[in-house]
Amino acid sequence: MWWPPEGQGFKIPIFPGGHLIGAVLLINLIAAHAKRFRWTWRKLGIHLTHAGLIIMLAGGLFTDLFAVESHVRLARGDTKNYSEDMRRTELAVIDTTGDNDLDQVTAIPDTVLRHNRLIDHSSLPFRIVVRNFYQNSRLKMLKDAEDGARPIANQGPGAMIAVEPAPRATGVDERDVPSAAIEILPKDGGSLGTWLASDALGAPQTFSCGGRTWMITLRPARYYKPYSVTLQKFTHEKYAGTEIPKNFSSKVTLIDSERSVNRDVLIYMNHPLRYRGETFYQAGFQPDDSATILQVVHNPSFIAPYIACVIVAAGLLVQFGFHLVGFSRQRRSAIA
Repeated sequence: MWWPPEGQGFKIPIFPGGHLIGAVLLINLIAAHAKRFRWTWRKLGIHLTHAGLIIMLAGGLFTDLFAVESHVRLARGDTKNYSEDMRRTELAVIDTTGDNDLDQVTAIPDTVLRHNRLIDHSSLPFRIVVRNFYQNSRLKMLKDAEDGARPIANQGPGAMIAVEPAPRATGVDERDVPSAAIEILPKDGGSLGTWLASDALGAPQTFSCGGRTWMITLRPARYYKPYSVTLQKFTHEKYAGTEIPKNFSSKVTLIDSERSVNRDVLIYMNHPLRYRGETFYQAGFQPDDSATILQVVHNPSFIAPYIACVIVAAGLLVQFGFHLVGFSRQRRSAIA
């Protein structure tokens, strides 16, 4: 954990974090193994046990660095080919012009919005100037805001909304509400005004530029997939006379045209769907049972703990086996 002194541009370490502790343990284990243990067959078990522990620590580090968690919220009959990351945000600029059902989407990550004031993308006939960006915010109608509050936008519904910065959310059930004030500058000159983009607004905002119709919205980051899932049925059973969940499950249809896959899958507690390197867990549901929530996990090193446990178990068996054989030989010699 780091503490940033108010008004200063540096941070002071207060408590060690998982990366530091894990790295110290890993380095200490490797150094101790290299320094103290010499290679002999009688110490094969110790070598295997230490190798398993190293794999386990390294696997934990890779999981933290490379694993991606997201969610899919599905009402009955809904079909989606993407999941959403509630901890990351993107500004979606959508070209809705055309008669087909496909939209051209340009997604700008929140990291770009935070660190770049001018965004110029080749697929857009306009530039985006980020006037303000709040990682967490509170939105209030001007009539409900404090005296002197002014909107940060002059176009769309944002012209009637005051935005206040808020501390980052830290609770388990809390999440940030990012907001941004962006100005649209056509590349042929002029300005289309400043717009409020916020996850709290809900509906996208529409404007015209370059003879095309565009929508902008600030939404959770999406991870698109080469397949889709459709919710056929959600089941929520409770213990009699209580509101305590007994079982909840989702029957979904998995469709992958590339691999000619079209099958029904039942997802419930401890029985996830694994497909194309991703795992779908039954994570929750809407309070009124109107939708199911599936957690999607992509973890390239998910196999590391299993390999580590097998190697550690083998190392312990080998080590105890050597001691058992040696003890048996000594006992037979003593009897003889």
